[in-house]
Amino acid sequence: MTTSSVTTDNMFAPADAQTRRSAKPVICYDVDCLPEYDAALYQKARNGMQKISEVIVPARDGATFNVPAGHFFRIVSIEGPQVGDLNLWNAHDLSERFFSGKTRQLHASHVTTGDRLWSNLPGLRPMATITHDTLGWYGWDEDGAGVHDVIGTRCDPYTNAMLKGVDYNNCCHSNLTRALSASTDLPISQAEPHIHDVLNVFMCTGFTNDTKQYFMKASPVRPGDFIEFFAEIDLLGALSACPGGDCGSSHSDDKTPCYPLRVEIYKPVDGVLSDWQSPQKSGYSGKHGV
Repeated sequence: MTTSSVTTDNMFAPADAQTRRSAKPVICYDVDCLPEYDAALYQKARNGMQKISEVIVPARDGATFNVPAGHFFRIVSIEGPQVGDLNLWNAHDLSERFFSGKTRQLHASHVTTGDRLWSNLPGLRPMATITHDTLGWYGWDEDGAGVHDVIGTRCDPYTNAMLKGVDYNNCCHSNLTRALSASTDLPISQAEPHIHDVLNVFMCTGFTNDTKQYFMKASPVRPGDFIEFFAEIDLLGALSACPGGDCGSSHSDDKTPCYPLRVEIYKPVDGVLSDWQSPQKSGYSGKHGV
């Protein structure tokens, strides 16, 4: 019997099925031991900060940007409702990058002010902290959807080819690959393996109640909305203005209206963070029992 022929028709519930189902949920990680979000510190750093540069990410394309540790960056909606796919790396070591899965486990499926974006193993440290989110009001809607998710991956040409039978080169994966290649002078073949699962900025998503399938719906983002981050380490970022536009209709094609996004870099007033320092990498010994 093949896997595909197995149905629920021949799956019989055991006598203690209800007892098994009634097990109480346990939060996987005790996050009370994590450093608290120091709202006063970040607000102090935000007061009087000056914009020092900006990058425009064209519609259906990608771009990179650099943020020194101790600076802020904002992703801003500027012309119309548009979602973006964000990658982050240690600016000095591309092997340390944003870890969406661990971020999801330590915080939630969708992130907002006070949440951190964590780096992959073995570093496992905060790369950036969300310090302001104009869509923080959205919360959870009646469909169970929220904004800024770390559950989706990024639209990519491989899945698009598999499902639609066509090549499409403006999927977020390709946009991020081109942007990183141009920024680092790495050939496409060497840049692509550094592209990783994303923070879906402004994207409104959830799981259906019946089949638990990942869904998207039109983003509530409007021009002037932004999400702001504090760079905990020196960052190289890449952002794709998704070909799905507001992701309320089609995806991974040229049918949906799309708009550019703007990344703004801000520097705090000199001396305001004199007592702050970048977080260290994980203190684990790395011996793995050997």
